[in-house]
Amino acid sequence: MSVKLHIKKGDMVYVNAGDSKGQQGKVLAVDPAKQRAIVEGVNLCKKATKPNAKNPQGGIIEQEAPIHISNLQVLDPKSGKPTRIGRKADDKGKLVRYAKKSGEEIK
Repeated sequence: MSVKLHIKKGDMVYVNAGDSKGQQGKVLAVDPAKQRAIVEGVNLCKKATKPNAKNPQGGIIEQEAPIHISNLQVLDPKSGKPTRIGRKADDKGKLVRYAKKSGEEIK
């Protein structure tokens, strides 16, 4: 069973815990079942690869590893600072996410 997450693909997030604490980046992918997200340029790990069509030389590449969503906070679109997320119905009755700090709607 998956739960509703406060983070979506494309969000700008701030890392508030772990080795990458203080870094910011864009969410590339979200795994709701494991409650993890891959963030651009955050939580990098080295991986050995065999030679293939994409990388004929092979060798060691650096790639983003998933990070637990409890360690991420969405950035406020107005101030650019980390904020909590709320949900409210807009004028058409559709649920939208908003930043609790500024009240600004998150697209």
